[in-house]
Amino acid sequence: MKKYSESVKLMGNNFAITVVAANTRVAKANIDLAITEMKRIEQVFTTYKPDSQTNLINDNAGIKPVVVDNEVFALIERSVGISKITQGAFDISYGSIDKSLWNFDKEMTQLPSLEEAKKIVHLIDYRNIVLNKEAGTVFLKEKGMRIGFGGIGKGYAAEMAKKVLLQNGIKSGIINASGDLTAWGSQPDGKPWTIGIANPDFPQEAFSYLEISNKAVATSGNYEKYVMIGGKKYSHTIDPKTGLPITGIKSVTIISDNAEFADAMATPISVMGINAGLFLINQIPDLHCIIIDDNNKLYTSKNINLQ
Repeated sequence: MKKYSESVKLMGNNFAITVVAANTRVAKANIDLAITEMKRIEQVFTTYKPDSQTNLINDNAGIKPVVVDNEVFALIERSVGISKITQGAFDISYGSIDKSLWNFDKEMTQLPSLEEAKKIVHLIDYRNIVLNKEAGTVFLKEKGMRIGFGGIGKGYAAEMAKKVLLQNGIKSGIINASGDLTAWGSQPDGKPWTIGIANPDFPQEAFSYLEISNKAVATSGNYEKYVMIGGKKYSHTIDPKTGLPITGIKSVTIISDNAEFADAMATPISVMGINAGLFLINQIPDLHCIIIDDNNKLYTSKNINLQ
């Protein structure tokens, strides 16, 4: 058995699929299956396609409920559940804030005013996402509200691709969705999969390693997307309550049994801050976290073994 890998651009990110297989033919066929599944998910959940279900929900905000597929309904329902446990630090209705207020390109030279941020922030409220299970509908109460799956979609896609591969007999592999990854089984030599946790100052270097077989890992860091304004670094992670970027935390790495949950929890922990974030993580079974603050100080949740 050998490992075979292929990279593909999906959801605006690089996805790397690695499978352990007997030969190239088997590997290629399975990697293609995984890619097909992730492309399917992208089409369903994208906001870049006018007729996607996500856009139908957004276009009817404040107007009427929209009937959606079970899969879409279920992901929104789970997203709202995560909003509840993070007290709104995770919120898929952040879509209303995206381009109008924040554009993380080099042209951005000043922060939006508190007034501007406040104006848009009132549209971010998971409690205004109305779900009707019987009818299978989703309704955004306020006109102008928008949902988006940027905070959970990559993890969901990785989890679903893994499911397809397992069903097709691939006993070991890794789906790496641009740093949000899920690994199962072991390497061809029988050793567990391990990953390096990136050093936020030198993302190409790892400062420690973690065994991750049968685990999912997601990292949210300001070293990937940020702007410098007045000599200060502002992360692309926005606090949904203020509409302004968070400061103080360089990166959050979440380790969980499920890639979707890991992906969804990485951003809100950054928003909640170190103490509240670690307190929440320590309440949830089989969830672990590593936080690096702006001064490169390392914080970890209970029961975590770095090497």
